[in-house]
Amino acid sequence: MKKKPNILLIYTGGTIGMIKDFETGALRNFNFNELLSYIPELKLLDCNITTTSFTNPIDSSNMNPKYWMDIAKIIESNYERMDGFVVLHGSDTMSYTASALSFMLENLSKPVIFTGSQLPIGDLRTDAKENLITSIQIASLQEKGVSRIAEVGLYFEYKLYRANRTTKINAEHFEAFASLNYPELVQSGVNLVVNDESLYKPNRKKKLKVHTNLESNIVLIKMFPGMDEKTIEYLFDFPDMKGLVLETYGSGNVTNAQWFISSLKKVIKKGIPVINVTQCSGGSVNMGLYETSTELKKMGVISANDCTTEAALAKLMYLLGQKITANSFKTIFETSLRGEMR
Repeated sequence: MKKKPNILLIYTGGTIGMIKDFETGALRNFNFNELLSYIPELKLLDCNITTTSFTNPIDSSNMNPKYWMDIAKIIESNYERMDGFVVLHGSDTMSYTASALSFMLENLSKPVIFTGSQLPIGDLRTDAKENLITSIQIASLQEKGVSRIAEVGLYFEYKLYRANRTTKINAEHFEAFASLNYPELVQSGVNLVVNDESLYKPNRKKKLKVHTNLESNIVLIKMFPGMDEKTIEYLFDFPDMKGLVLETYGSGNVTNAQWFISSLKKVIKKGIPVINVTQCSGGSVNMGLYETSTELKKMGVISANDCTTEAALAKLMYLLGQKITANSFKTIFETSLRGEMR
């Protein structure tokens, strides 16, 4: 008899785990031990579901690296006895958390699927049930006793994406996320259609290694026309800054005004890595393509290639926590570690 996969459902907070009090209209977190009473359809899934929850579920706007570590530790402590994990999370910062977990869970060979919803689980028109049921089903997919998905994914509105390729694009539609630089991993319709060519191929012989040392003293600056010299000097002089991410125009362009270039050179001279990520939802950084990015390339600014801002930030936090030498930092950052860039 075929063994049923064991799936651990981890609730961190967010709309998906709320139910409306029909007398007051207020939203409250529901008890996940009573999950089957809210979604009896889960009984039809061919897997064993275990649930756990943050002691105090949080709004995803309050998510931070400390909670990322908590999620990673829950996965680590249950890794051997579980075949897959589904993390329920608020949608606002889901791409940040899911991207971070992709770096923190080195040699992952089981699915970790993030999902959430735009409407509470008890609403008449909720998207929560479909997102949750299909996420569990995807986490249960096996072939010859081995998980078909072996990476951190994000499932929303009939599509599973590589988590570190996603960004939230809509606050109102059920189709809240997009992955413009990488195809979906699974499409949910009448059947689940797995895009095998796009799946991450881990070395399953290597043991899971969990990294919880993250550096969050990072400054993220979105470039805009009219940004002045005093503002840049003030931001670049932040004494505790360990890393700088510039959200640049188009294919990685910034102003080539001398005051800006001089200020940036001072940051790099301190040994602080500077990451160039495009503001565009799709496309890639290509420093040197235009004159306004040539100087950045010369001074050693690091290209995030076609990374999302969320993945670039998470990768920077992770690599700074690894205490990598300045000489090799650029090379390692510009190398795809978890399929986050081409």
